[in-house]
Amino acid sequence: MIDQEQVHRVANLARLELTPQEEEQFTTQLASILDYIEQLNELDVTNVPPTTRAIDVSNITREDKLQPYPDRESILNSAPEQEGEFFKVPKILNAE
Repeated sequence: MIDQEQVHRVANLARLELTPQEEEQFTTQLASILDYIEQLNELDVTNVPPTTRAIDVSNITREDKLQPYPDRESILNSAPEQEGEFFKVPKILNAE
């Protein structure tokens, strides 16, 4: 299915420098992987719906509830810089 020349060509395209021993090793490993994929291709999956997860998961996040923090002053006091009652942060957008 795959030979050492193909592995060499793909490694070259990926800009990988493989030794001849590594090319031989990867050829063997990739052949095993492709053989396994061929086995999977033989399975009848006509009645199996496509899935993205092995188990069904519904929305597991909690709902956001806005509420003021009770000790706002302590948060502001722990900030590296503040301007009035706000955090002061470095400018990230250009005015232009």
